[in-house]
Amino acid sequence: MGKKIGVILSGCGVYDGSEIHEAVFTLLAIDANGAEAVCMAPDIELAEVNHISGEATGAKRNVLLESARIARGKIVNIKEVKAGDLDAVILPGGFGAAKNLCDFAVKGAAASIQPDVARLLKEMAAANKPIGAICIAPALVAALFGKESSPEVTIGTDPGTAAAINATGSKHIDCPVTEFVIDRKNRIVSTPAYMLAGRIGEAYEGIIKTVKAVLELC
Repeated sequence: MGKKIGVILSGCGVYDGSEIHEAVFTLLAIDANGAEAVCMAPDIELAEVNHISGEATGAKRNVLLESARIARGKIVNIKEVKAGDLDAVILPGGFGAAKNLCDFAVKGAAASIQPDVARLLKEMAAANKPIGAICIAPALVAALFGKESSPEVTIGTDPGTAAAINATGSKHIDCPVTEFVIDRKNRIVSTPAYMLAGRIGEAYEGIIKTVKAVLELC
């Protein structure tokens, strides 16, 4: 295999973890482009959501253990990963990206980032290695880097989320679902996926283009 691409997961399921379709498409696109995915997640708790009703159950689950479901068991604790181990990193979306990997879902532009995730992403940026962000995950990237490098990212066209991204010091670019935004200076690629997708195929199209763009930046 060629390049090693970190995939930062946040659980298993759109309402409390990684969006499963987005995560699987990311893994598929990495493999289809001759690279190797390295799945990782933080060893922290998440608040479980019933995926039929959308209601919180009151139960807790472990982000690393839940993410392992998507990775078929082949996953590492993000605490153990360094930028030197990877050529690029990609964050699929799902509410876990905004609730477990950071607290953007609650705090918007004032969001703080889970420390292990923040460290790895900052190491990647310092090493000039590309970062891909899908769906709501660009909001995490915006909150982390907004003040220091004002990256250009997209979550699609949602005005409220775009305003929160702009409030971090980053710049939101409107983008259709099957396309992506590339910030060449900061080496960040983002795509709306299920922030806009009405069909699974639309999310797939944007994600495969995004993964290819990330690999071309490596």
